[in-house]
Amino acid sequence: MKLSDFDYNLPEGLIAQYPSKTRGDDRLLVVDRAGNSFKERVFADIVDYFNEGDLLVLNDTKVIPARLFARRKTGASVEIFIVDKQRNPVEALVRPSGRIREGESVILDSGDEARVLGTTEIGRLVEFNRSIDEILERYGHVPLPPYIRRRDEPDDRERYQTIYGREEGATASPTAGLHFTKDLIDKLKEKGVEVAYITLHVSYGTFAPIKEEIVERHKMHSEFYRISGESASIINKARKSSAKIFACGTTSLRTLETCAGKNRDAVSGFTNLFIYPGFKFKAANALITNFHLPKSTLLLLTSAFAGKNLLFRAYRYAIEKDFRFFSYGDAMLII
Repeated sequence: MKLSDFDYNLPEGLIAQYPSKTRGDDRLLVVDRAGNSFKERVFADIVDYFNEGDLLVLNDTKVIPARLFARRKTGASVEIFIVDKQRNPVEALVRPSGRIREGESVILDSGDEARVLGTTEIGRLVEFNRSIDEILERYGHVPLPPYIRRRDEPDDRERYQTIYGREEGATASPTAGLHFTKDLIDKLKEKGVEVAYITLHVSYGTFAPIKEEIVERHKMHSEFYRISGESASIINKARKSSAKIFACGTTSLRTLETCAGKNRDAVSGFTNLFIYPGFKFKAANALITNFHLPKSTLLLLTSAFAGKNLLFRAYRYAIEKDFRFFSYGDAMLII
């Protein structure tokens, strides 16, 4: 399978640089696999597609302020994006990496010193002069993706988190969940919809670019996941019934598929599951997602779930109708 078959042209003006003025005030493109069709709604209308007893699965990971800014002794700017802070030295993406010598020290905006060491499979090792948790808590920035061409602003602290995020550890937001408000979740519960929370700490594994032209050769980086005993019980009950299971986001879907057939009780671990067309889904009947970058693992996953031809027709429609794309953009429901 060729990666180039999953490319498309997107006008730069459709890449959302800011969230909508009000959370949940977004457009929704409903993609109907059985009807081989799609139609436009608003996100609040998503309630109409749930029935009593259905299950909504949400990823409750919480984004850490993983982006730091620094300067070299020459005065040149440096960005350090923490990928894994559990290691010491930590693993990070450093820009511009190629210009920074191994062992070179840079000065953070906080005044702290960071020493850039050797390379890893992902980026560089970075050693800090004090606790990375303390530095990030006070001086870390919201890790907005690189296609948002601005520094984070105060509103991003709240808008780049889901309202239900509680398990700190992600370095990117599970963006399909950004559309949900408390009121909307309450309406689903009033309708008799069950809600289960799982955790997958979104990191480099989700947003790393595919460098292989042959899709099957790509290797996903591992990400930590957890499903509590309570959530496992709710999910297993839904599977045994006629209820539909709605996965909110590709991360929720990957976690469910990783654990399909396993999670009779609490389960945790690391997943590098790579989903692309031809994958046989076992865990979910519907997917809530955003619009994804060309030639990305996320686009491949949604192509597998919806069917490539139908999905790309929907994308062409979204482009023609000026939908907003990517993390802060509009949403899609695949049923």
